[in-house]
Amino acid sequence: MVESRIVSSGTLLGGIQGWVEAHPRWTLALAVVVLLAPFLAKPFNMDDPLFIWTARQIQAHPLNPYGFMLNWYGTDAPMWNVTQNPPLACYYMAAAGSVLGWDEIALHTAFLLPAIAVVLGTYRLARRFCERPLLAALATLFTPVFLVSSTTVMCDVLMLAFWVWAVVWWVEGIERDDFWLLAGAGVLAALASVTKYFGVCLVPLLAVYGWVNKRRVGLWMTSLIIPALALCAYQWATRTLYHHALVSDAVHYSGEIKGMMGGTQAVAILNTFTFAGGCLACVVFFAPWFWTPRALSVMAAVAGMLFFSQGALLKDYGWMTRPAHLWLEAQIIFWTFGGVLVAVLAAEDWWRQRNPGAWLLGLWVAGTFIFTGFFNWTVNGRSLLPMAPAVGILLARRFQTQAARKKAASPGLNRLLIPLGASAALSFLVAQADYLLASTVQDSALELREQYGQGAQTMWFEGHWGFQYYMEALGGRAYPMDPSVLQPGDTVSVPHNNSNLKYLNLPFVNYKFEGPEYLACMNLNVGAGFYSTVGGPLPFAFGRVPAERVMVYQASGQTAPPPGPGKK
Repeated sequence: MVESRIVSSGTLLGGIQGWVEAHPRWTLALAVVVLLAPFLAKPFNMDDPLFIWTARQIQAHPLNPYGFMLNWYGTDAPMWNVTQNPPLACYYMAAAGSVLGWDEIALHTAFLLPAIAVVLGTYRLARRFCERPLLAALATLFTPVFLVSSTTVMCDVLMLAFWVWAVVWWVEGIERDDFWLLAGAGVLAALASVTKYFGVCLVPLLAVYGWVNKRRVGLWMTSLIIPALALCAYQWATRTLYHHALVSDAVHYSGEIKGMMGGTQAVAILNTFTFAGGCLACVVFFAPWFWTPRALSVMAAVAGMLFFSQGALLKDYGWMTRPAHLWLEAQIIFWTFGGVLVAVLAAEDWWRQRNPGAWLLGLWVAGTFIFTGFFNWTVNGRSLLPMAPAVGILLARRFQTQAARKKAASPGLNRLLIPLGASAALSFLVAQADYLLASTVQDSALELREQYGQGAQTMWFEGHWGFQYYMEALGGRAYPMDPSVLQPGDTVSVPHNNSNLKYLNLPFVNYKFEGPEYLACMNLNVGAGFYSTVGGPLPFAFGRVPAERVMVYQASGQTAPPPGPGKK
């Protein structure tokens, strides 16, 4: 009886493996949907509202995407001065919203398509560079940075979809000497650039790949003019509309904010390694298959030296208890080790092969590292997302080169299930923590509306991100940092875990809302800053996560009601 069960179980697994190998694209598309389906109802949070409001504006005024005012930094300002992204993702959302509606499920469903496109594009590109394209695509999907980014409605995954398919068409066009494929790649690169400015980095990346292949100037190079022309056209259009060239403004903003934050370049480099290790954690799980214990010990020592050489320059987390502080530092060192693994994986692939694929993947990873650590206004997961497909392909190539050196067969799918499963589980937990934070923010707005929004008094609020989106939807108004606007009976709600806050010298009631308990993506108290190192030096952090707090200040004449129950 037991033996028959084992046989039938083996037959079932064999049947599943056979179907997966026979239908890899359907498998990947289905995997994306299954992983992201639990997050389709995720409330909007972080910078999601900026894209939604712009999409709404586009629906009413298609040729004037940023022609409205917004209080995002404490005072009203024109949207073109607030946003630092071009608007193509918002045009996509405007089209989707017109057809599907504007609620959370509708918009998240629309953004499933770019996520599927990234994974399928990675698979197609990997077929050119390795023997295990399915592994490369799954390794891309099962990363915290891809899964979390795919549960937002921001521009990052859409940009990456254009990016990956631009590379696919470029590689195929170079191999076939097909001008139309190359021109199509140039168009996709242009679309990537007007979705997120990082897309313009495709131009040098594709140029180097073309040069390494062709070793001569040719008609193929003219396709790279297309993204440059697109950005020039966008620069001219925004100057005409808003009397500001928004491409130049974005460059200036990054340098200005980076200077205001006051961090050193050395700390930014350390943060980049830490975030790369956590955001692309699949490399850590595969490390025992790639390197000997001795090599891993050397790389761990490098990570330790990186941390201890710059650890004193990190933020002072003096409010933490000593054990919590040590636990934070241990996580930083561990994920910095992961970042070293990512860098070594790319460097070793280039050193051993030095073929066009190695140049492409090596520069893809190196360019993303450099942009994030040296040029972006902050280190965050969204900036490191573009390297996920390259790292997935590098993982698959590593198995292939290792097997060739040892003259052995590449490991079967069964052996790869352990690291893939561990990476998938971690990625899902991180995405779940981000989902819980967004839900808690929405719940806090709903309860504050219940407590304070029933009368004639104004329900003001500070803070932005999802809190602003839901407070405004429920009748609240963004506080302009001017006490003279307050009338007797008015309230000002200030969420503790938010941005651009100013605490008031007024009586207040402290509300607590339970969110994620042991893992956070954005919480200064545990050092988590997936969306910006302003929140912490880790992309996500394990530890006891305190409840989300909202302080509700009462202007004179208001009788404070007892605190509500919060979210339990």
